[in-house]
Amino acid sequence: MEQRNVLSAGRTGKPALTPERARERLAHAIAGERGRDPATVGAVRGDHALVPGGAPTAVALTPAAVLVPLVMRPEALTVLLTQRTAHLAAHAGQISFPGGSIEPEDTDSIAAALRETEEEVGLPREYVEVIGRLDTYITSTGFEVTPVVGLVRVPYPSKPDPFEVAEVFEVPLDFIVDPTNHERHSREFKGRMRSFYVVPYRDRYIWGATAGMLVNLAEVLTR
Repeated sequence: MEQRNVLSAGRTGKPALTPERARERLAHAIAGERGRDPATVGAVRGDHALVPGGAPTAVALTPAAVLVPLVMRPEALTVLLTQRTAHLAAHAGQISFPGGSIEPEDTDSIAAALRETEEEVGLPREYVEVIGRLDTYITSTGFEVTPVVGLVRVPYPSKPDPFEVAEVFEVPLDFIVDPTNHERHSREFKGRMRSFYVVPYRDRYIWGATAGMLVNLAEVLTR
């Protein structure tokens, strides 16, 4: 496993997003909610929103949080992602952000996202500057996910948990925010058509909730 595997996006013809721009856009996204905890601010979206008349799953939702890590490489910002191991009972082999369920000891979703990131990736929380959050994301598997956005300074230590994480890698943020790289796919699942976002990058198939959150990130950073 590598600590850093940055996949080049090639030339986009647009200036790279900066940490300052990311801070400004995330602050603007919650400007109307001043005085509230950034861990609790945000609209709600999910894969169900891609289906006309779709609604979130009717089951009780499990609160969860993920970190959307924007790595401050000298050349440009990148997005850190993980490839889950193939033997896991849930979401085996999928690409995801580091994160998981909010535990009783977590003071809020920010604390949960930082704790889970440290446990899964070995990235200490002191390397992360939390700058805001994206919309809450309801997954088809019954999780209510708060995506916490943070800037990660380099070089950062990394020690992935070999049980959960097969690989840690980075994708250029310029590629993620380009809307031409956002696709919508449909697939039959348990007798119903399911629609979801896909952000394919080289041999990486980023889909579902992770892709949906990346699309949300792109909207916030480029609007």
